[in-house]
Amino acid sequence: MTAVKILLVDDHDMVRMGLKTYLSLEPAFEVIGEAANGMELLDMLRSSGPEEMPDLILMDLMMPVMNGAEATRAVMQEFPDQKIVILTSFLEDELVLECVEAGAVSYVLKTVSADELIYALQGACRGMPVMTRDVSEALTRGIRQHQAQDDQEGLTEREKEVLLLIAEGKNNKEIGEELHISIKTVKTHVSNLLMKCELEDRTQLAIFAHRKGWVKS
Repeated sequence: MTAVKILLVDDHDMVRMGLKTYLSLEPAFEVIGEAANGMELLDMLRSSGPEEMPDLILMDLMMPVMNGAEATRAVMQEFPDQKIVILTSFLEDELVLECVEAGAVSYVLKTVSADELIYALQGACRGMPVMTRDVSEALTRGIRQHQAQDDQEGLTEREKEVLLLIAEGKNNKEIGEELHISIKTVKTHVSNLLMKCELEDRTQLAIFAHRKGWVKS
């Protein structure tokens, strides 16, 4: 059976050394590379041929230059077949949700046992999320918080339509033509959007819509 090729990403040399030493004892895994931050990871992936690509990325969250959540999002955009497990000391609702939304298969705390880590890596290889109870609860809280924020925005369906067209780069005249409403009405909707979302201009509205995941790529 071919060993699973793992790439380690952590800004602490000793952590990478410890993980590499432990994983080397597991015949099912082979550490094929190391990176100290997300940017180094991306550079390695971009310069790797098909045979050099990892099967799994085990990555820290808090790192300089590019953190784990940012790196996960960037990797999944360029290399959507990659499988990423976040290994961190931080258990915050927003961080867990951000990493999962970015595309991480699992979010694992550094306090887990060696067996639990191996189980999470094995699950990730099959695309199966493996999370401890406290991580799962943090994820649930994060989702609920975002849902509550969405509800509090109180946007009407028409305002959401205008917002999505703004995110597509359309001006007021183009929005009016597409929705069959006057430019004056469009301006009213834009003003309401800025007020409700507490933003200052159309660019911020477009970014807001993308961050909410409302804009289809």
